[in-house]
Amino acid sequence: MGAFRKAVEAGDHSAIEALLADDVVFTSPVAFAPYPGRPITAAILRGAYRVFEDFRYVRELSGPDGRDQALVFEATVEGLAVTGCDFLHFDEEGRIDDFQVMVRPLSAAKALSKAMGEQFDRITAEAAAGS
Repeated sequence: MGAFRKAVEAGDHSAIEALLADDVVFTSPVAFAPYPGRPITAAILRGAYRVFEDFRYVRELSGPDGRDQALVFEATVEGLAVTGCDFLHFDEEGRIDDFQVMVRPLSAAKALSKAMGEQFDRITAEAAAGS
């Protein structure tokens, strides 16, 4: 099991942030434009931690060189079951430089969008404080 998964499952936000490259790009399942940089990515991940209930990884896939990982997860958002996947790419130093999330079904994606939207002022404030 990878360090990122262990950090997420332990709720260790400091360890999660330490695994992010400075130039990481986060692609959300519910926003059109990607979010570049460690501060905003870390803040989004903290927001997701507050929004998801019963979050758990159920499957892990890795590329032959270990620099690409797919972590399948299940959770609930506002009472709706969510299945999703975190697609991670690691740079030469072992830090995440590309982080893409996909979720299904559409009803859960809409609930996630609403819940994260309600967090967005806090997320942007946390990102600004962390820059």
